[in-house]
Amino acid sequence: MAYKIRILPRWLVFLFDLFLVCCCLFLSRMLKLNFDWPKVDAGLRLMLLVVLVFNTALFYVFKSYAGIIRYTNLEDAQRLVMVNAIASFFYLVLNTFVPLFRYGSFFTLQIVTINFLITTFVIIFYRLAVRYCFNFYKSLSQNNKANKKSVIVYDTSADGQHIQKVLNSLPNGDLQVVAYLDDAFNTSGKMLEGLPIYNTSEASIAKLRDEGVELLILANKQISKDRLNALVDICFTNGIRVQQVPAMRDWLNGKLDSQQLQDIKIEDLLEREVIKIHNEAIYTQLKGRKILVTGAAGSIGSELVRQLIQYRPSLIILCDKAETPMHDFHLEIQDRYKNANVKAYLGDITDRQRMEHLFEVYNPQIVFHAAAYKHVPLMEDNPSIAVLNNVLGTKIIAELAVANDVEKFVMISTDKAVNPTNIMGASKRIAEIFTQSYYSYLAADENKNRQRGHHTTKFVTTRFGNVLGSNGSVIPRFKMQMERGGPITVTHPDITRYFMTIPEACLLVIEAGVMGGGGEIFIFDMGKPVKIVDLARKVIKLAGKEPDIDIRIVFTGLRPGEKLYEELLGTTENAMPTYHEKILIADVQQYDFEVVEQKVDKLIKCARQHYTLETVHLMKDLVPEFISNNLVYEKVNK
Repeated sequence: MAYKIRILPRWLVFLFDLFLVCCCLFLSRMLKLNFDWPKVDAGLRLMLLVVLVFNTALFYVFKSYAGIIRYTNLEDAQRLVMVNAIASFFYLVLNTFVPLFRYGSFFTLQIVTINFLITTFVIIFYRLAVRYCFNFYKSLSQNNKANKKSVIVYDTSADGQHIQKVLNSLPNGDLQVVAYLDDAFNTSGKMLEGLPIYNTSEASIAKLRDEGVELLILANKQISKDRLNALVDICFTNGIRVQQVPAMRDWLNGKLDSQQLQDIKIEDLLEREVIKIHNEAIYTQLKGRKILVTGAAGSIGSELVRQLIQYRPSLIILCDKAETPMHDFHLEIQDRYKNANVKAYLGDITDRQRMEHLFEVYNPQIVFHAAAYKHVPLMEDNPSIAVLNNVLGTKIIAELAVANDVEKFVMISTDKAVNPTNIMGASKRIAEIFTQSYYSYLAADENKNRQRGHHTTKFVTTRFGNVLGSNGSVIPRFKMQMERGGPITVTHPDITRYFMTIPEACLLVIEAGVMGGGGEIFIFDMGKPVKIVDLARKVIKLAGKEPDIDIRIVFTGLRPGEKLYEELLGTTENAMPTYHEKILIADVQQYDFEVVEQKVDKLIKCARQHYTLETVHLMKDLVPEFISNNLVYEKVNK
């Protein structure tokens, strides 16, 4: 049976320390005076009174009694040494400048020196003795090692030491910290808080695995993404699970419980270092403006709104046709941003009359066009709908932006528009072609516009890959499949994708939108492509399970229109740098707007009649590089 060891009250520790101080003074005086009791007794009571009064004040000021004795560490020892040093200095001052003490020779240099050494030793020693006894008791406890899991803590900072103390102090805890892990190789082999320190090499972690370590706890919240990935990979290779502690404010009743430890999220491994943007032009261009965001209830659109609010526009119009998501998002904005002027507007971007009403009522000055159908399999089965939403919708918003003197039109595109193999990608590429050629046409006639009192709307396109956590994306699907017990489905062993976070993508969209002077297609640095099957394996391992043992991975084959590798630049495109290292400009082919408009109108007319093959054929006429990976549409490949 295990008994819970209670913590001594602070006042009891306080009194015991005072008692020891008095005993040490008595012993020091005895040693100096060779145990001659008459000499020892002379003035002893006055000395003890001075010691009691002054040490009471020092203990109270420095809180030397406040720590838990069984967790005494180096900081506690340093505090006690400082208290004794200050007390000794005070005694010497009394003996030098106060006649009562000077002529009585109470606090002589010899007595003070002996007293300092004995007091410091005794007070620190008894604390360390208590700590040793407590640890010895824990090691003998039947519950301590029988069912406890051996864990290591990364790193040796104050946070790491604190977490070690908390976990090892839980009387009924199921975790036992047995070592520290640190990146600094010069600390390897040393001891901290009685525990060994290992470096983060693969050999060290393999040794810890052989010694029975099952879990690594991350105490360092500031670890870089690259370092985190490397550490997780080494641990996974050696069968060691990785978890992290929640923020201290989330600890239950100020205490950490093993149940609160959190698995590393796959998003944490895919995320890159935070992008920092310090561009005053963003604030200047957006402050006080009326901004329209289409697709505002979607993953990208909603995050755009959250970020745009920070720049204090006079009005943000949320446009979406999905009622429930729009309602939920509007409530969120009202709750989080009390002072933001935001209007929810239900409308379909393909409904010209409804969109005309929007522009007439609110007269937006800047448009962020995020509304689009994006799911490849659905668009393969419904090409006419893809055209109507992604092409016609863009055309309507673009034309109304020009007609209503909108200053800037920022379109959100996708890497699937590059050398498209599917309907969705091709429809977005047609939208790119239309807006870019439309701007070129308008810019060529800019002088006439100025004479009429109009300015040329600047069209800017942003192009990037997959975003983490978007509705219907691969990671939420993997997590859902995990919750069901598997299997996790992957289309092909070699399929790769680019990933970035939604906030990062939206931040770059805003930056590029402000940067653009009109006619550019901006592409974002997406980092390294990731194999989806590797992503699936990591998701499984992060949950503490083994791929193909606990959770199976099943390959289902490429879906119609799907390609193995996504691209950010077409075969005939080049990239030019901008002042921002993460944003590049694609050097794209220029198109004649009158020709494009004619073909787009013909495409839209065909799509309205829902002629599938004819619609696909016209799409390929507009985008010659569109080579369908769908057997149904291969017969219309040019």
